[in-house]
Amino acid sequence: MLETAILAAFLAFCRIGACFLFLPGLGSARVPAQVRLFVAVGASLALLAHLWEAIVPHVSRQPQTMLVLIGSELLIGALIGLVARFYVLALQFIGAAMAMMMGYGMAGGGVAVEENEPQPEVATLISFSALLLLFVFDFHHAIIQALVASYRLAPVDALFNPQSALVDLSDTLSAAFFVMIRLGSPFVAYAILVNLAIGFINKLTPQIPIYFISLPFVIAGGLMLLYFGIGTFLRLFADGFFPTTIGG
Repeated sequence: MLETAILAAFLAFCRIGACFLFLPGLGSARVPAQVRLFVAVGASLALLAHLWEAIVPHVSRQPQTMLVLIGSELLIGALIGLVARFYVLALQFIGAAMAMMMGYGMAGGGVAVEENEPQPEVATLISFSALLLLFVFDFHHAIIQALVASYRLAPVDALFNPQSALVDLSDTLSAAFFVMIRLGSPFVAYAILVNLAIGFINKLTPQIPIYFISLPFVIAGGLMLLYFGIGTFLRLFADGFFPTTIGG
C-alpha cells in the first residue's frame, strides 16, 4: 500500500510539477527553483486525496509501464502550463512593440519579469501589472481546477496525444496574439500617424534634425496614451485570459 501511494503521488507530481514549471508567475526566472519545487510538491500532495481514484488504478509495478505513464504525465502537465504561458508571452511581445512605438525602442533596456532577457522598462511595467492582476483574480486557482479537471478529460491511461496538443497550442497562440494585437492597436495607429507627420515635416525642412527634436514629443504623447488607456488595456487582458487559455 505504501509503494502504491508513493507511485501515485509521483505520478501526480509529474503532471502538476510540469504545469508549475511553465506557469506564468510561478515559473518565472525571479522565483527560486527550490520555491517552485516545494510549491509543486505541496500542491501534488494536497490534490492527491481528490485524485486518488483517478491515479491509483493505473499505477503499475512494471518499470516499462511506469516510464510511459511518467512521460505522458509530464507532457500533459507541460501542455497545460504552456497554454497559460503563451498568453503572457503574447503580452510581452505587444508590450515591447508598444514601447518601441512610443519611442522607447532605443532606450536602455531593463530586465523582463518572466525571463532573464532585456526588455524596455515600459514593457516590464505592463507585464508586471498584468501578471499581478492575474494573481489578484486568482488565476492560479483556476489553473489548479483545470489540472483536476484534466484527469477527467485526459485520464492517466489515455496517454499524451501529440496531434491534439499541437492543435491546442496553435489555437491558443493564434487567439492570444489576436487579442494582443487588438489591445495594442491604438499604439499602432499612434505610431503610424506620428511617424507619417514627422516624415512630412522632415521633407519640408531637411536642414533641421526633426527626428531628434520630435522624440521627446513622441514619448510624451505615447505616455499620455498609455496613461489614459492602461486601465482598459489591463481589464481587457484579464477578461481574455480564461476564454483564450483554459476556458477555450
